[in-house]
Amino acid sequence: IAVTFAMFRIITALFLRDTLALAANDAELVVEEKMKQKQSYSEKLLDFFHRADTNQDGMLSFAEFDLIMRDDKVKTWLSVMEVDIHEPREFFETLAGGHHVSPDEFVQGIMRLKGGAKAQDVMATFRLCQHMAKVLANFMRRLEAMEELNRSQQQQQQKLQQQMKDKKRLSNPKASSEPVAMLF
Repeated sequence: IAVTFAMFRIITALFLRDTLALAANDAELVVEEKMKQKQSYSEKLLDFFHRADTNQDGMLSFAEFDLIMRDDKVKTWLSVMEVDIHEPREFFETLAGGHHVSPDEFVQGIMRLKGGAKAQDVMATFRLCQHMAKVLANFMRRLEAMEELNRSQQQQQQKLQQQMKDKKRLSNPKASSEPVAMLF
C-alpha cells in the first residue's frame, strides 16, 4: 500500500507540474497577444491622427478634429474601437487639455479614454482637477504674498506710530510723564 501511495503521489506531482507549465505558457501567450493588440490599436489611432491633421503641422486642432468627426464612418470606426464620442468639443478638451494635441498625446489619451463613458468622465474630471490645482496653487502663492505685504505694512505703520510718539514726547517734555532722559 505504501509503495502504491508513493507512486500515486509521484504521478500526481508530475501531472501537476506539466499542467502548471502549460498554464504559464498560456499566460505568456495572453500577455503577448494583448501587447500585439495594443500596438495595433496605437498604430490605427496614429494613422487616424495623421488623416485628421489636414494642415500637416503635426498637431491636431479642434477644428480639424471636429471636421473629421462629422463623418459617420469615422464615428462608427471609433465606436468599433471602443471610443464613443458624443460631445466632440468636450472630448477634445479632455484629450488635449488645451488648443492642440500632439500625436503622442492623442494616442495615449484615446488609450486612456477607451471604453465606456465612465472612463471619459474620469478623464474629464482628472483634467479639471489638474487645472483647479494649478489655479489654487497660484491663488495660494498670491495670498501668501499679500499676507506678507500686509505684515510688512503693519510693522512699518507701528514703527511710524512709535516714531511719532517719540517725536511728540521730545518736542513737549512736560506733557510726558516719563523723563526725557529715559528716551535716550
